[in-house]
Amino acid sequence: MPKVGQEPIRRAALVSATIHEIGRAGSLDVTMGQIARTAGMSTALAHYYFDSKNALFLAAMRHILREFATSVRRRLKKARSPRDRLAAIVDASLARDQFARHVVSAWLVFYVEAQNTPEAARLLRVYACRLHSNLMHELRQLVPAARAGRIAMGTAAMIDGIYIRKALQGEYASHENVRPLVREYIDLMLAADG
Repeated sequence: MPKVGQEPIRRAALVSATIHEIGRAGSLDVTMGQIARTAGMSTALAHYYFDSKNALFLAAMRHILREFATSVRRRLKKARSPRDRLAAIVDASLARDQFARHVVSAWLVFYVEAQNTPEAARLLRVYACRLHSNLMHELRQLVPAARAGRIAMGTAAMIDGIYIRKALQGEYASHENVRPLVREYIDLMLAADG
């Protein structure tokens, strides 16, 4: 029987190990045994906390999404204008922790899993709706709603595209030099209305 009070620590270790192993493999082609070993525990104990690899993967994505949401909120608190808040959203989307190789791999696996798993699809919809809503809130202060919707859609597509290119081309770009690309896109789209 697991020690009382160890559950949050062990769950966190398994989530971290899942993200690491998916990053190493570049897919969900990892076993609960590999994840458990990386977390420093037995496969049986991993199954005690998570009944399947899919449940563990979803917990890992919830963790990544919570980290992302925290990063967005922290950056938005410091921003003073709609343009500053748009930059904060872009910066959080392409921050060093979100752009780490193992996290990029987890995001891409997440997109694939969302095509087959209802719970992953639900989580992806929540993420996409929040990103769109955050972008729209700021953009509507700068341009009409219809135009804001197009800019928000293009911005989200750029962010997703950067993750795909990062995964396919490896270390072609750092988080530092891709954020200005997305910011420049927003600036150009806003200037087109000016």
